[in-house]
Amino acid sequence: MNITSVLVPTYTQMLDALSSWLKLAQKQLHEAEAQALLSARLAPDMFPLSTQIRFACVQALEPIYRLRHEPFPPLIKQMLEEGRHAGEKPGSFDDAYDRIDDTIGMLGLLPGNGLDLHAGEPLAHELPNGMIFDLYAEQYARDWSLPQFYFHVVTAYAILRAHNVQIGKKDYVVHMFPYLREGHQPPGHA
Repeated sequence: MNITSVLVPTYTQMLDALSSWLKLAQKQLHEAEAQALLSARLAPDMFPLSTQIRFACVQALEPIYRLRHEPFPPLIKQMLEEGRHAGEKPGSFDDAYDRIDDTIGMLGLLPGNGLDLHAGEPLAHELPNGMIFDLYAEQYARDWSLPQFYFHVVTAYAILRAHNVQIGKKDYVVHMFPYLREGHQPPGHA
């Protein structure tokens, strides 16, 4: 199994799920309540939902460039800036869907080994605060990229749940249902 075959499907299926959760929120809540969700936070010192969406997209896009030793495109910087200022300017649901769709589209353009070309080479991962982590591609994917991505997706999920959007585990793992053995659905889920 290569890095590309782990990251790309994982990011794609979870971003699809995130998009569907947002659509459920819009269906279940009044328009003003739904729009207010984009500014909702789990805690005062955390970023709002609109930031979590953008940062999940950034975390899915960064490996495309970092693992291929390419500079980040302007879109990543733009999403980071939007995310950092989303408390004042949360944007709209259409903006969120556009960011998710753009990210999924870019992931879909990768060849089957697109993130594995430099797998055995060291990678210096520098954070804006000056911290630098020395990793190999597999370590970066496993120990940084996936956890950071899931942090933002799960935080988005938790914000939605905390604000009465009726989503549950089945919505979180919707990508698993194609693997469900016939005849093994829980009672009442035919």
